[in-house]
This record gives sequence, structure tokens and C-alpha cells, in this order.
Amino acid sequence: MILEVILLVLTVLTGIAMLIGRLKGTPEGQSTLIDYGRSLFPVIFIVFALRSFIAEPFRIPSGSMLPTLHLGDFILVNKSAYGVKLPIIHKTVFPTGSPKRGDVVVFKYPKNKRSNYIKRLIGMPGDTVKMDGQDLFINGELIKADVVKTDHVARDRGRGYITTIMNETLGEVKHDILVQKVSRIKGFETVVPEGQYFVMGDNRDNSSDSRVWGFVPEDLMVGKALFIWFSWDTVGGGGADWGRIAQSID
Repeated sequence: MILEVILLVLTVLTGIAMLIGRLKGTPEGQSTLIDYGRSLFPVIFIVFALRSFIAEPFRIPSGSMLPTLHLGDFILVNKSAYGVKLPIIHKTVFPTGSPKRGDVVVFKYPKNKRSNYIKRLIGMPGDTVKMDGQDLFINGELIKADVVKTDHVARDRGRGYITTIMNETLGEVKHDILVQKVSRIKGFETVVPEGQYFVMGDNRDNSSDSRVWGFVPEDLMVGKALFIWFSWDTVGGGGADWGRIAQSID
């Protein structure tokens, strides 16, 4: 939000300086301010437009989306996937699509809209979402999840814990999740209100999500995660993780 405001202010100021120079016919080298406007406005405007309407980079801050996303992944998010929104106020002015079950979505955290969260969209408006142990049900139907690997050691922020990797089929999306033998999340059943969504982390027993703090209103959706453009290995001692770069996010 702060960076968005800064870019907007810089775009306006450099644009005004460039416009004044053109209207007055100020030659280059006569005014430092106008020279800066001429040179910086196109660059700042392009960055502002791209970041506001097309795509924005985000850094994964935790292990809540393991094994799909790792702490230290840098991802690119399609900000026009769910509608073109005005900067700062984030009001949709042109609808381009809507969130779909299984999408990995970035959204404004409902409890603190200055923070961005990333989770997987589980429940659509009107859905009944239920968890019984590790079993996920949507509208009474058990979501298929096959065991991929048992006794997998997951690592996050310097600690390791034993998990099972499972491949879940959520709508048309197949993706891996992590589950532990004993879930720390109590069973529940809830109905998703209209205009809101239910999200969960792929690291099912180590994620603060809709099971903890509630639903995500549609107007807080930022966009859909596209791919990993860079990754810094925070577990193995640091350094670029070249094998993860350019991976699409499913």
C-alpha cells in the first residue's frame, strides 16, 4: 500500500514537471527539475501501471504453503485475473474473471489489510466446507487425496517435522499438500457466505487461514499466483535455488 502511494505520487510529480517543460518549451539543461521529469516519468509510469494493473512480485514469508511454495520463493501474481482494479482504493472497474476453486490466490488479510496473504482457494460462495480429521469435504463430497510419500521431513524457519505428502484433486487442479499424523486443527463444518471465499494453506497443519480467522471478502482479492521468478534457499544455508526458478504454480 505504501509503495503504491509512493509510485502514484512520483508519477504525478514527474508527469507535472514534464508537462510544464513542454508547455513552456524549456530546453534541456535549463531546469534540473524539468529534466528529471522528462527522464523519470516514462519509467515510473510504466512501473506504476504494470504493478497496479498487470502483475506484481511477492515474497513468500512462511512455510504455510509447503510443499507448493517455499519460504524464500519470489512469485509473480496476475493482478488482472479477477478484474482490473483502481490503484489505492482497489475498486473493480473492469471484470475479467473470477476466482476458481483450487487457485493459489493472494489477498489482503481481512484482519490487517496492509498485509498480503497467499493461500489456496478451497470454498466458493455458498459451499459447505467440512473437515473431519485430515479428510476434506465440500458440499458433502470427500475430496480425493492420494498418499505420495510418508515420513517426509518438512523444514520451516530452522525446524523440521515429520509429514505425509498427499496429492489432492480440487476441482480441475491436482496439487500436493502436507499433513501430519495428528492434526492440530479441530474438525469443523461451515457455509461460505455469498461474496466471500474459504482459503487454506497447503501445509494443512501449519497454516493460519480461514479455519482460524474466517472468510476472505471478494473485494480483498489481489490476484492469482502465476510462477516462481526467483527462489532463495533459506533452509539449506542460503543461495539461489535454481531448480525452482520459472516453475508454474498449480
